[in-house]
Amino acid sequence: MPLADIYGPDNFGLPAHARSLPGARAPLSAQERARALPMPPLEWTPEVEAATAHLYEKVQTVIPPVEWPFMAPYIKAINELKRERDAVILAHNYQTPEIFHCVADIVGDSLQLAIEATKVKASTIIQCGVHFMAETSKILNPEKRVLIPDSRAGCSLASSITGADVRLLREKFPGVPIVAYVNTSADVKAEVDICCTSSNALQVVESLGSDTVIMLPDQYLAKYVASQTKVKIIAWKGACEVHERFTGDELALIRANDPTVQIVAHPECPPDVIEASDFTGSTAHMIDYVRKNKPKRVVLVTECSMADNVQAETGGVTEFVKPCNLCPHMKRITLPKILDSLVYMREEVTIDPALAERARASVERMIAVG
Repeated sequence: MPLADIYGPDNFGLPAHARSLPGARAPLSAQERARALPMPPLEWTPEVEAATAHLYEKVQTVIPPVEWPFMAPYIKAINELKRERDAVILAHNYQTPEIFHCVADIVGDSLQLAIEATKVKASTIIQCGVHFMAETSKILNPEKRVLIPDSRAGCSLASSITGADVRLLREKFPGVPIVAYVNTSADVKAEVDICCTSSNALQVVESLGSDTVIMLPDQYLAKYVASQTKVKIIAWKGACEVHERFTGDELALIRANDPTVQIVAHPECPPDVIEASDFTGSTAHMIDYVRKNKPKRVVLVTECSMADNVQAETGGVTEFVKPCNLCPHMKRITLPKILDSLVYMREEVTIDPALAERARASVERMIAVG
């Protein structure tokens, strides 16, 4: 069914939340300099080539040989320093192949990373993703040090709503349960009943046993869930700046050029994109679709790096047809910044303990749904 209603800051007489422009990274603090390890050598040598050869085999279909000598010294240094720092690297599916395949210990979509974060034994987590993901890891691991290689890696969805907005929605719709997409700040997670990801949004909504649910902040994910359930969905006027740029018209043109191509879309896309697709699912479900069906040609309607990561895994069995859109926030995470995190233990994620405790309840409820 269609959305029951949709709200945004303007409905409460508030200005739209501006997407703040990030400034320069903060300089190293005296404390960070004091606990720093020596910066490893970063030259391309026969030793580096031999130590990383098995990793280049994983990504040789998507990383040209000319680029590898610049990446390999960082990869070797990062993998060695992880052990010294008792650190584990969690990487989202949108990270670039040299991160996803060559330095990450755990990879996945937001739900997979949230679940795996609860199982981590290392004392330090380095979150290769955007800031709300690092916050989620900290919420689930209050006793661990959580670092993000660049704290300016934000999210248009997370910046579209605040905890104060959620409180206004509760006043307007008393008793209606509120589901927050995991792509939100800790402040928002602390105000809602349960979180969800694109993997389990439908299950979460239907688990609440209510005929009406508020679902925020992604209006397109809310519309997709509304089309799959009899529950009335009240949405928020948020959108992912990567997925909202796709159109049904561009997919129709691709289909006209090759009627056999498979189109696989993320539910953060607008409805005309979903309608033009053969399959819709979370990043994990999109990857599973390609693994199981092995289409000859496929369009992954999502962030560009995920197609590169799946292509590296499948070894050329499937041709990945663009378009795709880059996430400027995910691309703030780079090998040099990951190395900085390990050398200086910088850009630690901190959350007020009382706020984190409230947010933890909504995230744990999400994990329990699975």
